[in-house]
Amino acid sequence: MPAGVPGQSRGPDDLLARARRLDAEDPLAGYRDRFVISDPDTVYLDGNSLGRLPKATRDRLRQVIDVEWGEDLIRGWSRWIELGRRAGDVIAGLIGAEPGEVTLSDSTSVNLYKLAAAALRARPGRRTVLTDDDNFPTDQYLLQGLAEAGDLDLRVLPSDPDRGVSPDAVRAALGEDVALVCLSHVAYRSGAIADLAGITEAAHQAGALVLWDLSHSAGSVPVGLGAAGVDLATGCTYKHLNGGPGAPAFLYVRRDLQPRLRQPIWGWFGQTDQFDMAGRYRPADGIERFLVGTPPVLGGYAALEGARLSAEAGIEAIAAKARALTGYLIELADAWLVPLGFQLASPRAAAERGAHVTLHHPQAWQVCQALIQERVIPDFRTPDRLRLGVAPLYTTFGELYVAAARLREIVASGRHEGFPTQRSRVT
Repeated sequence: MPAGVPGQSRGPDDLLARARRLDAEDPLAGYRDRFVISDPDTVYLDGNSLGRLPKATRDRLRQVIDVEWGEDLIRGWSRWIELGRRAGDVIAGLIGAEPGEVTLSDSTSVNLYKLAAAALRARPGRRTVLTDDDNFPTDQYLLQGLAEAGDLDLRVLPSDPDRGVSPDAVRAALGEDVALVCLSHVAYRSGAIADLAGITEAAHQAGALVLWDLSHSAGSVPVGLGAAGVDLATGCTYKHLNGGPGAPAFLYVRRDLQPRLRQPIWGWFGQTDQFDMAGRYRPADGIERFLVGTPPVLGGYAALEGARLSAEAGIEAIAAKARALTGYLIELADAWLVPLGFQLASPRAAAERGAHVTLHHPQAWQVCQALIQERVIPDFRTPDRLRLGVAPLYTTFGELYVAAARLREIVASGRHEGFPTQRSRVT
């Protein structure tokens, strides 16, 4: 356990003793040693923005650089050409999809654009796109651009910033004019889990297609794309899948939809028999038709290794520990932080939240900077939210105890008030 742990207790079931017991009983405890942790005294609670480096990834990239690139040179493409599909099949098992329905490709933003444009083309005559006002900003911007370019109506539903989008609000907004519903499965600000299956079913009943952003759910909670009949999805690999900074994203297209959809960016990796060098574009069969250009090989290997580690641990075990970690963190917040002016800004029910807990505080930005100085790494989200992300493969209960204790001491002493109120570019 990191140094500097105060010894306060709360009631007969001492919080520190319980953290130690939970860590001792943790079936995923061994995975922590499979990540690079250079400073054990730093509590890292930002894996929901960038996951830690798996040791297997470091080793694989060294081999790829020294041998596959350094020695094999262009001959490496005999194994690189299928890398996106191989990684996609691993990710498929984590999000409830089938092999051949997922591939690595581009960034989340580019994938969302491709899939949304394909969906809109598949619903001619329908002029409305639904999203919510707390959807991740890039999703909203892309939909705004598509709506403007196609003279469509972008209908933005109000949502609760702490509890996410309401299924009833989505159902009430559906109608014969709606072509596409585009939402995030786990809300980036609060961690609230949307009713993926219920919203998907309601959209289908109205004749609309559904596109889910899985950036905060892939690798942290069960998704169940196939069981829910989801049409389209995309998400990043650098958060809970530990693919590394800028790692390529993934996209999912339900198998029966693949031959019926045409994505708008026609590149040679999406072409039938790409090395035939034909002058006329003919989309490839299967998930490959949603590819565009040459994939990033180093990032692709990093995404593959990170996904393999999560697949080995199992999404159900990961999700169970995430619920336990966030529940313990909320208990610490209730006992120590609420009396200091914090409020829970995430769902209290375990089944309704993902793998991060958000706390509201009027000076959250200053608190965040003070915490970082005290070697606890969270992040800040506007307007006044402190996000504390847990990563079940390497976060411990003891670390959460340390983080909450340091946070309590910072705010109780008023030390955070000495930090600038002006935000930096990266929060």
